Amino acid sequence: MATIDAIGASASGSSAGTSAFSALSSEDFTKIILQELSRQDPLQPSDTSTLIQQLSGLRSIQSDMDLGDKLQDLVRQNEFASATTLLGTRVTGRSIDNVDVEGVVKSVVRSSYGAVVTLEDSTRMLVSDIDQIVRPEPEDQA
Repeated sequence: MATIDAIGASASGSSAGTSAFSALSSEDFTKIILQELSRQDPLQPSDTSTLIQQLSGLRSIQSDMDLGDKLQDLVRQNEFASATTLLGTRVTGRSIDNVDVEGVVKSVVRSSYGAVVTLEDSTRMLVSDIDQIVRPEPEDQA
């Protein structure tokens, strides 16, 4: 069980260990089980179902974490794509400096806080802090 405990400790102890555990293939999983079985005392065999259950639980947790990360990335990409539709649009809300602002969106950038729009006066605001979006009226073609 020492081999398994070391993997479990590194998986919960650091992100590098977590990444290494997520890279564990089915073949590696089988090798670990066979290695554990070959080291057990034939007169007092260990419970392999417990070993398999523990490894399965760890893989399930890692899978859930990976799914959460991918969903978070998808949300960020969606927010950025939505923010690009604001280019040239008048918005109101709170700036990054926590001041009420209003202006036309000049650019959109991605940051660690999410999508950030820059107004024509160089004021920056998070997309999540926009209170109102005012689309320009279409000009008559006549």
